[in-house]
Amino acid sequence: MSVRSRIEATLSAHLDPEHLEVIDESHHHAGHQPDMTGTGETHMRVRIVSKTFAGMSRLDRHRAVNALLKPELDAGLHALAVEAAAPGEATRW
Repeated sequence: MSVRSRIEATLSAHLDPEHLEVIDESHHHAGHQPDMTGTGETHMRVRIVSKTFAGMSRLDRHRAVNALLKPELDAGLHALAVEAAAPGEATRW
C-alpha cells in the first residue's frame, strides 16, 4: 500500500471527512537534500474538511492530523502540509 493510500485510509477512518485530498508533492522537492530525488512519497499535502474540526483552532487541527499520521512521519514522510477546515468554512482550495 502506498503512503498516500495509508494516509487516506487513516484520516478517513478517524475523521470521517466530507472532503479529503492527499496530494503527493514530492516531485517539487527533488534535490532538496542529497537523497531526495523527487520519486518517492516524501512530501504530502492533505486537504480535509471534517466536522471533527468544528470549534478547534488551526493549531489543534494540525496537531490532530499530525498525531494520526505519526507512524508515517516516523517511517520517513519528510513533510506534511495540512489544510484543515470544518464544514461551511471558507477554504482557499
